[in-house]
Amino acid sequence: METGQGNEAGSGSGSKARFRSICVFCGSRSGNRPSFSEAALDLGKQLVERNINLVYGGGSVGLMGLISKTVYDGGRHVLGIIPTDLLPNEISGETIGDVIKVADMHDRKSEMAKHADAFIALPGGYGTMEELLEMIAYSQLGIHHKPVGLLNVDGYYDSLLHLFDTGVHQGFIEDSARHIVVSAETAAELLRKMEHC
Repeated sequence: METGQGNEAGSGSGSKARFRSICVFCGSRSGNRPSFSEAALDLGKQLVERNINLVYGGGSVGLMGLISKTVYDGGRHVLGIIPTDLLPNEISGETIGDVIKVADMHDRKSEMAKHADAFIALPGGYGTMEELLEMIAYSQLGIHHKPVGLLNVDGYYDSLLHLFDTGVHQGFIEDSARHIVVSAETAAELLRKMEHC
């Protein structure tokens, strides 16, 4: 593990929160709407206010770069986990916080899950969705019992949520499993919901 400078995991005001660390899945791009970047910055600020550390994909670009810098600059611990093959694509410039390099995407998700108390997906592409869906499936199977949240910025995940509902209606997803995913349009609302899961 490579250690970044600064911020210790135990820093902050010491107030108690349900989660010590949350893993955030998000794009290595910023997307076409300013609201996506604004949501990443807001989620980062919400984590700092609640004294919650960040586990994420290790990139310093796109939404990953925005949230990691916000959390780190706010005095919370940041842990990036990245496959060695993705280093040239997802890190440009200085890395933020601590970085664990792993062999592949499977190891990345396993390491992320080990270090996080909950999961949140911001808008992102195939990789974000794949990470999110694996955590949902693992919750359904009882492999973990950690909350899974969707930050549904500007309705980005409306179609995915509709697909989940279709899975219930068509008999492929149990109604109880449909409730694994908590969604909200703002970071503050999502974190409040997840704290009561």
